[in-house]
Amino acid sequence: MTKLIPYSFLIFLFFTSCVKNNPDPAWIEITKWDLVENPNLGTEKELSHNFSNVYVTVDDNVIGIFELPVKLPILEEGKHKITLYPVILINGISASKKIYPFCDTYIVNVNLVKNETVTINPVTKYSDGVDFWIEDFEDASTKIIDDVSSTSNLIRGSDPLILTYGNYYGHVHLNAADSLWKGLTNSGLDLPKSGAEVYLEIDYMNTNSVLTGVISYDANGYKDNPHIQLNPQDASTMQWKKIYIELKEIVSYSTSAFKFEHYLMTILDAGKSESDVYIDNIKIVHF
Repeated sequence: MTKLIPYSFLIFLFFTSCVKNNPDPAWIEITKWDLVENPNLGTEKELSHNFSNVYVTVDDNVIGIFELPVKLPILEEGKHKITLYPVILINGISASKKIYPFCDTYIVNVNLVKNETVTINPVTKYSDGVDFWIEDFEDASTKIIDDVSSTSNLIRGSDPLILTYGNYYGHVHLNAADSLWKGLTNSGLDLPKSGAEVYLEIDYMNTNSVLTGVISYDANGYKDNPHIQLNPQDASTMQWKKIYIELKEIVSYSTSAFKFEHYLMTILDAGKSESDVYIDNIKIVHF
């Protein structure tokens, strides 16, 4: 049986060989990404992110994708252009890394010296022309409505022990009596097709499974497209996470659709008497 060698292991072997055969490389140390406001947009709201990886080129030659922070040997000297691209995990899958198409690259010219380290603190922002649908729960009325099938409901919370972003978050509590919640964007989303990039960003903290999905509407009615499930966290260790969910395939294959709705749905997990779902900074992003 042929076994696939993990990409990270290949990178490890490559750099180990480089350092062994060239004992005096220059080094670049790359810290974690900082996401800042784009003054030409002004619509990004909370700038939370999970750019956990970086795609690196030196003078436009590919070095690879690396988890941050990282220190890399570079077999060059003198002035060189370093280009860094923010990388996400598509649908939260660690093996599916991709340059995020909606954020700028970070370019810096550095002077490389053998056995010396240059530290790079990469900064990015959403690119000009990016379009957003955002629910951050900061307004008194929410853009997500409870579906008629729901027995529980979405409320705005502000518990300081839970709150991380802004002043409010969304909260759904489930128990045996109120065991189902489904929330819809309810705004007739006009999303680009023909292979255009479309993503859902969401910050979440949950002790119950949550299903994400898209409803597409055309002249014949609608189609429900269940998509990615957010797995539950243990209540004692739960924390805010961020996921980037790719919607391109669903949207582009819905060739006759004239509008879309995104939804979140959660049903009390088997064996639980109660559970909670917290959500914030929901963004549907595209050009």
